[in-house]
Amino acid sequence: MDAVGAISYGTGAGLFLALTALLVFGWRGGGAAGGLLVIASALSTAWLGLLAAASLIGGEGGLPGAVLEVLRTLAWLVFLTRVLGYRRAEGADGGLSALVNGIFGLGVLVLAGVAAGPLVDRWDGPVASMGRAVLAGQVLLAVGGLLLVEQLFRNTPVDRRWTVKLLCFALGGLFAYDFYLYADALLFGRVDAGLWAARGAINALVVPLLAVSAKRNADWAVQIFASKTIVFHSVTLVGAGAYLLLMAAVGYYIRAYGGAWGTALQAVFLFGAVVLLALLLFSGAARARVKLFLNRHFFEYKYDYREEWLRLIGTLIGSTDSGELKQNAIRAVAAIVEATGGMLWMRGDDGAFVPVARVDMPDPGESREPADSGLVRFLEREQYVVDLTEYAREPELYPLALPEWLRALPRAWLVVPLMQGSAMLGFVVLAESRVHFTFNWEDTDLLKTVGRQVAGYLALMRANEALSEARQFEAFNRVSAFVVHDLKNVMAQLSLVVSNAKRHMQNPAFVEDAMRTVENAVGKMSRMLEQLRKDRMHWKPAQRMDLTEVLAEVARARSGQEPAPRFDYAAQRLCILADRDRLAAVLGHLVQNGQEATGRSGHVTLRLVREGSTALIEVRDDGVGMDPQFVRERLFRPFDTTKGNAGMGVGVYEAREFVRAHGGTIEVESAPGVGTTFRIRFPLVDEAEQLPVAASA
Repeated sequence: MDAVGAISYGTGAGLFLALTALLVFGWRGGGAAGGLLVIASALSTAWLGLLAAASLIGGEGGLPGAVLEVLRTLAWLVFLTRVLGYRRAEGADGGLSALVNGIFGLGVLVLAGVAAGPLVDRWDGPVASMGRAVLAGQVLLAVGGLLLVEQLFRNTPVDRRWTVKLLCFALGGLFAYDFYLYADALLFGRVDAGLWAARGAINALVVPLLAVSAKRNADWAVQIFASKTIVFHSVTLVGAGAYLLLMAAVGYYIRAYGGAWGTALQAVFLFGAVVLLALLLFSGAARARVKLFLNRHFFEYKYDYREEWLRLIGTLIGSTDSGELKQNAIRAVAAIVEATGGMLWMRGDDGAFVPVARVDMPDPGESREPADSGLVRFLEREQYVVDLTEYAREPELYPLALPEWLRALPRAWLVVPLMQGSAMLGFVVLAESRVHFTFNWEDTDLLKTVGRQVAGYLALMRANEALSEARQFEAFNRVSAFVVHDLKNVMAQLSLVVSNAKRHMQNPAFVEDAMRTVENAVGKMSRMLEQLRKDRMHWKPAQRMDLTEVLAEVARARSGQEPAPRFDYAAQRLCILADRDRLAAVLGHLVQNGQEATGRSGHVTLRLVREGSTALIEVRDDGVGMDPQFVRERLFRPFDTTKGNAGMGVGVYEAREFVRAHGGTIEVESAPGVGTTFRIRFPLVDEAEQLPVAASA
């Protein structure tokens, strides 16, 4: 009995039998490559099993063994050809076609040679002529297999080679060993007994590579499945064995080179190694890490991530306000693990976390979770989902103390952090699942990813709320700025009245004019207060007016400041539709700007002419002027002024918005040291026309 050969071939037969069983139960049909893989694995099992049995009884396998070996080799060659994609009907490459035809023709000849004159004396005597021809055929078949393996790897795209890499290593190794075995037999006239006995173990070593290759190639229609429990215990057993072998080697070294203390040191070391192994085997954290590694790298995913992501996005974008978004955020996270409810906690202004929304969970009252609590620090540091069921069973996995409100919360199951970058925006407490749910690493990773997405939406919600508040304040401040600007003009008129009152108090005409000015100022301030009570600029419905009268009023009102404006107009009525008070304020501001930019000896001119169907208003001065860049980039920008603290920077902007709102246009022509001219055009209306114009800033 050849014990070495029996163990070698028995091991190979057992592993190939297991592979064949996995392939048979995992084959979904419809994949030719998968069917050929099953056949090749089954023939390898039968061949190795026959040789193992022959080794036990001292035989050589005889004709059945030789025939099965050739059939097994041909089966692997056919499988390689199928994976390579060779099709006679599809017009394969001429060189490849000739290679494949030659290999299979050679296989048929070898099979015929084996059947015609089996090699019965290859162990002891010299190889007979027929036997030598068969061995040469085996060498050539091995070479053909290596060529097919090389063609498969070469013709596979670089980004897809990972799917066939292990297959090429496995079959390439088998064919390379067969080539060496039979080439050695041809060279020395006999088959080496040691090489022949090791062949079974060599075949056994490639079984894991073939299994992983079948797992990687979905188009083979083979679905490999292995029990997670069996894989876990197998890995644990192999790891423990490797650990003990290593420790035994180290112990032997200590004993051999430890001198007088060698035996004692070896005993202490081995005892410590065994205790350490026992601690590792019974450690919940170590078991969890091993399971996590195996699940991540060796098993299929249990989620359809495309469907989960589409459902998540659909749930979140269906929200119409912040309250609904918070509710939907809870539902989106709960749907991943079929949780029956949830509660959302978010960071407040003081940094503490408070409940802001809940779905089918009781109200926690006035509970707060400080920013420096153990739960918050753990979630921010580890960014890990807390499984409260696992916490109750193995609390050493979570180095934290649960807060009182969480321990008192009925049906609480998971705590999912909502991370935004490295900071935690909030967390979701989920209620227990409505189904029996086995929580694992994949659920943890998906919940963490979903938590980041939800945190992004909640952060965007907060940003929108802050932006909305800022816009409200901006609108209020903008209206206030316009009101203050107009109030400054009113104050200038009243100051002029006060400064002239001492000299002209006894003049009835002055008193009458002063009263009209005060009455006009009171009216303007009343209208400004009305605008301030609203959150936007508002003008009265436009009315038909004579521009000549409005411009004359503006020139008269600004005549108290040097240089007094000169009004140049045509002797005709030019009527437009506008808010009279706002138009007067806008033109008055432009005239005032011209006066402030011009010295006492300068000139400011108001001009009114008709241009076709439009009225042209010009406000011209010969003051300091402005450069083109300022006109282009800053003149019409609100709250941008060259007057320092004396100006608001809204007058010209208000003028442009007013003119545009009434269908007009405004142009500016200016040059430093030459002066500035504003040209405003309004569409003219007939005497009887009176239409409202909606206007707002």
